Amino acid sequence: STDLTSTVGYDSIIQHLNDGRKNCKEFEDFLKERAIIEEKYGKELINLSKKKPCGQTELNTLKRSLDVFKQQIDNVGQGHIQLAQTLREEAKKMEDFREKQKLHRKKIELIMEAIHKNRNLQYKKTMEVKQMCCCFLPCGCTQALLHLSSVSHFWQLFLKLAQTKSALEDTDRSYQQSVTTLEKIREEWQNEHIKACEFFETQECERINYFRNALWLHVNQLSLGCVQNDEKYEEIRKSLEMCSIEKDVDFFVNLRKTGSLAPAPVVYENYYNAQRNVTPARSPAPVPISRRGPLPTPTSAPGEPDYATVDGYSLV
Repeated sequence: STDLTSTVGYDSIIQHLNDGRKNCKEFEDFLKERAIIEEKYGKELINLSKKKPCGQTELNTLKRSLDVFKQQIDNVGQGHIQLAQTLREEAKKMEDFREKQKLHRKKIELIMEAIHKNRNLQYKKTMEVKQMCCCFLPCGCTQALLHLSSVSHFWQLFLKLAQTKSALEDTDRSYQQSVTTLEKIREEWQNEHIKACEFFETQECERINYFRNALWLHVNQLSLGCVQNDEKYEEIRKSLEMCSIEKDVDFFVNLRKTGSLAPAPVVYENYYNAQRNVTPARSPAPVPISRRGPLPTPTSAPGEPDYATVDGYSLV
């Protein structure tokens, strides 16, 4: 500003820096809130995998797949809890960065406040002395001397003129000294102002760079979490690939079987008229049961996607 005592530009810079600090605080709070959500979600997943029944009576390969499923869901929950801790650590780093910048900037602000105060005081003092110089009118006293007829009055006014002239010279010297001092202070203020602006610019570049990197890192952490979760889900898919319908059915048959022979047919025995059936009929021998044909292949209902694909993307 052309006004020596104006701080409009400086105040605008400080306001922008404070806004930047506020933006960092908002992102810091965002990370903290996200950490709370991730931790809560992770704990809910772990509780779900441990407490909620899910195919408790299944047998053999499908049972193993379900065990892997529940274990990996538990691992996903643990991953979300770990992500919550990581987000809190990142929020703490952002807080430390923000407070560090505030502390360093406060030193510069104190220097600038002091130099602004000194500059304004000296400017005010210089203007007051200048005003005093303008108030002295020795020429008026000289004109009055020309119209005096009394000698005594002449010498009184002459003495007053001499005193006024001496005071004017002293005031003028004081004015010159004030202007010189003000110029030194102005140069000092200008140099300090330039240094402060350069420091603030450096801080702003560091803040933008740190903020950008922090946001980039946050997105990478979320992407990494998705990749790790997909690896856990892949373990479930691999386990499901090992699930065999035929093996599970055979396993159940072998586990619960009661024998390989069917019950013999029931034969009629005549207890009412012994003459009609002298020789009791023999019971036919049990017939071994043969294994039926191959198991039916499960099919999806019309309009339903195959279990191994989602929107055309194969999960196996």
